[in-house]
Amino acid sequence: MLIIGSHVGFNKNDQLLGSLNEALSYGANTFMFYTGAPQNTNRGPIIDGYTLQAMEIMKEKQIDYSKVIVHAPYIINLANGDVEKFSFSVRFLKEEVIRCEMLGIKYMVLHPGSHVGQGVDTGINNIIRGLNEVLENSSVTILLETMAGKGTEIGRDFTEIKQIISGIEKKDLIGVCMDTCHLNDAGYDVSKFDEILDIFDKEIGLSYLKCIHVNDSKNVLGAHKDRHENIGFGEIGFDSLINIIYNPRLENVPKILETPYVNEKAPYKHEIEMIRNKKFDSELKEKISN
Repeated sequence: MLIIGSHVGFNKNDQLLGSLNEALSYGANTFMFYTGAPQNTNRGPIIDGYTLQAMEIMKEKQIDYSKVIVHAPYIINLANGDVEKFSFSVRFLKEEVIRCEMLGIKYMVLHPGSHVGQGVDTGINNIIRGLNEVLENSSVTILLETMAGKGTEIGRDFTEIKQIISGIEKKDLIGVCMDTCHLNDAGYDVSKFDEILDIFDKEIGLSYLKCIHVNDSKNVLGAHKDRHENIGFGEIGFDSLINIIYNPRLENVPKILETPYVNEKAPYKHEIEMIRNKKFDSELKEKISN
């Protein structure tokens, strides 16, 4: 069964229940959300009533809650070894893990971080040190996201991801989230996705792959820029993305859309329908706008 969804909101008024209802309005059977604003530390308390209501509806709709994903805030950067900034990132990530545990969430996607000029090896060692501290008392699995390689980002190739995983003590609590736009921009030709999976399996192991962010890219292969595009409207193209989404080796892996809004309107209902039909609609953006 295709497990497909998108990024959705999470607000104080209805929390997980609102996130679920938004996902259902798109025709999705999974979703991803932040537990608060990704660019700041403002967080309201988790209200169990909304969580329980959402869980009951998901049970009725036969939605696998274990495939629902939380994304860690952007302001967490474990790669930066500055004492104050590193301590902040570890502390905030621990708080996010606790919120996930309160929500019953199994997986949280994390950008590995940027070494800010301190060097890749130093940055990777910082990430390992931070994650080992965070995961020491955690029941949430952290998924390292593959990155485009912009600036001093770590995670631009599978070798860097492998280095991080090799240093994690609790390997049952670490995994990977592939992002198709990031892979393209990092230099991986996703039109040959089975070859990419073979490389990943050899270097890391397919058992670690727990989530796919499905995005087209505004940029050519290897641009290292990270600019998402709507499905079929970018350099990757519809057919290559469909081949990834329906790859039998990824059948049980949730696919999450993070494509840009069109004229301030969410495209996800239209994109999910297009994906289910396996037919590209060149007029999709016009339909969303109208």
